[in-house]
Amino acid sequence: MSTFIEAIWMVMAPDVLIAILLSAIYGLVVGSLPGLSATMATALLVPVTFYLSPIAAIATIITASAMAIFSGDIPGCLLRIPGTPASAAYTDEAYAMTRKGQAEMALGICLWFSALGGVFGTLSLILMAPLLAEFALSFSTYEYFWLAVLGLMCATVVARSSPVKALAAMLLGLLVSCIGIENPAGTPRFTFGFTDLLGGIEVIPALVGCFAVAEVMRAMAVPEPPPLPRRKFGSILAGQWKLTKEYPKQQARGNIVGIIIGVLPGAGADMAAWVSYAMAKRFSKTPEKFGTGHPEGLIEAGASNNASLASGWVPSLLFGIPGDTITAIAIGVLYMKGLNPGPTLFTEKASSMYALYIIFMLGNIIMIPLGIIMIRLATFVLRAKRYAIMPVIVLLCAVGSFATGNNLFLVFTVGAFGVIGYMMEKNGFPVAALVLGIVMGSMVEQHFITSLIKSDGSMLPFFQRPVSAVLAAITISLLVWPLAVWLWRKRPGQPVAA
Repeated sequence: MSTFIEAIWMVMAPDVLIAILLSAIYGLVVGSLPGLSATMATALLVPVTFYLSPIAAIATIITASAMAIFSGDIPGCLLRIPGTPASAAYTDEAYAMTRKGQAEMALGICLWFSALGGVFGTLSLILMAPLLAEFALSFSTYEYFWLAVLGLMCATVVARSSPVKALAAMLLGLLVSCIGIENPAGTPRFTFGFTDLLGGIEVIPALVGCFAVAEVMRAMAVPEPPPLPRRKFGSILAGQWKLTKEYPKQQARGNIVGIIIGVLPGAGADMAAWVSYAMAKRFSKTPEKFGTGHPEGLIEAGASNNASLASGWVPSLLFGIPGDTITAIAIGVLYMKGLNPGPTLFTEKASSMYALYIIFMLGNIIMIPLGIIMIRLATFVLRAKRYAIMPVIVLLCAVGSFATGNNLFLVFTVGAFGVIGYMMEKNGFPVAALVLGIVMGSMVEQHFITSLIKSDGSMLPFFQRPVSAVLAAITISLLVWPLAVWLWRKRPGQPVAA
């Protein structure tokens, strides 16, 4: 009880409350601008977290990401342009409601069920993480190695693109993580004589480049969205309680799917939204109404993407394995602030964990009043010209990356990974898999080498311990899966694709 009270006082600190409010407003604005993702909003906050207390720093990441995921629905509803990838799954449905004159209802569904989904996701984090932490205390380096590799394999399986392309992107990320001398042997690798590469590739500049700079390049390559006509909105939450009682199964299913997908490393809110929308249509009694402005799919997918956001922190806090691209950035902030992810975090820094839960709840509660204000101001925000926004974002990327190490080379790193991220997305290679490889490469190598030293070079202990053997079997199955799919498609008698 004393730990919980201490956590409340930590969250009630003036700097934390101000950080929550300002990051909430920032997340709502950035998320509502077409082409700017929640991940980019989070990445741009990293330089700001250097000057904040640990709890305030994490509060900015949590609040801004939750708000951005919701506000990405606003341009989707009004312009048919998803503000974030998580909104893309149901943009057509929401826009169809707007064309029918039900813009208030569509935006209200997105707001109300996003908030409820976030609350359910937070409850899953509160319930699952401590229980799994007790189990994880028995893990050795053998289990951690297989768990890290399993996280990498999950990213390739759940990717919307070809599993082979996802695997290639992940391997490229692992290759990038090998650069430098920070390896068990202390030997320079892939430095090509450049002293700036001896320290390896910094994770934060690579993330900012892949998501923020690449997003800017993509935005500048497509036409400017049409201007939004000025319109006064009516009551935003009218009828939402009636819909909550009318579609309880859809809401529950969306929450559960979001929680499950959020826990899978590398999946994230956009995957949860696509899967939930597809399930809503598959199990609906009136599937023919989908695409015509029907609220059923909107409810399920809206609840799912915010539920996945909170549950994505479970593997991040327990094992340091990113649940999605946002938590990949958050892990860097956690390490920077001395809150090293791992099962002991729940015992040694219990008050900080309770504070994190409270921030999640608070963020989803204040989403409703701030979301209503944001919807009413949407006509002003969405009229902002792209040529005025994009240079500011590039400047923030450059300044933020330089601030991480006071080194001009980091600015070039951001630019290089911006080009890499843009080219990968353009050719169907998932950037999330690349990022996962970069973030987890050193973890995989460290645990592998440590395990081999403990076993005197023997591979048998990797398969002899019960938990390790189960994780190894699952991981190898997922590794073989892309090859099995490819061979199945190539079997004799299969029609050749045009």
